[in-house]
Amino acid sequence: MKKIRILTILLTIGLLLNCSKDSDITTPAGIDKSANLLATGDSANDILSNTIYSRLLIEAAYVTGFRPTTETMNNFETYLRDRTFKTDIQIVYRELASPNEETLTLQEIADLESENRTAYNEGETLAIYIYFADAPSDSDDEDEGIVTLGAVYRNTSMVIHEGVVRKLANQSSLITISDVETSTLNHEFGHLFGLVDLGSAMVNLHEDPDAENHCDIAGCLMRGELEFGGGMMGVLEKSKLSKGVAVPTLDAECILDLQNNGGR
Repeated sequence: MKKIRILTILLTIGLLLNCSKDSDITTPAGIDKSANLLATGDSANDILSNTIYSRLLIEAAYVTGFRPTTETMNNFETYLRDRTFKTDIQIVYRELASPNEETLTLQEIADLESENRTAYNEGETLAIYIYFADAPSDSDDEDEGIVTLGAVYRNTSMVIHEGVVRKLANQSSLITISDVETSTLNHEFGHLFGLVDLGSAMVNLHEDPDAENHCDIAGCLMRGELEFGGGMMGVLEKSKLSKGVAVPTLDAECILDLQNNGGR
């Protein structure tokens, strides 16, 4: 069984802004981008509650041929409605040409976002950008069988390595593409929710000492699977066989943390 990594990259505000020219902060139309260029977890309360933003706009940008399945995006919207107080949630899709890269660094992904993202926070709308990439991460190690399924790199930005997700799902007769997509998407968005101790403080300690910002409770969506061997596919297959459902859910402690920070 290959080891599978759900990679969460935490970049500081300073690092992100140093990578952008001042002219990049505001669009020609005068939209201020600065609220979307913060560190992962900084917008957790804004996403979970309706205090400042009542509308959630998801910009799902995908490389041609790598659009996420309808089932996955329906599952994802249900997840958002279950865990946040947002009742006005809209997902818009943008088809993009492939960057024609064998692998992608997080900086390259951030640069592609700067070129292609159109939705930013405005008025009562909080905007999230999700890029479904055709290329794998540059940090993957084929010899070790370590692959990256997704990563968060700003407070409202994340990438799903869709090509890797599909290749992985096709190796199993039990697990579907939607199972792997949904698990990866929900896990990474969990970090935008501020989990674990990443903007949503822990009510009770449950962070894994061997996997920073990941949960230590067995079966939780926020487990850091690489550190525990077997990888995501082993977890999904085990859950499918024992429970009939492959996709993990948040455990009680993670839900309590979200409720403590304005979520459901």
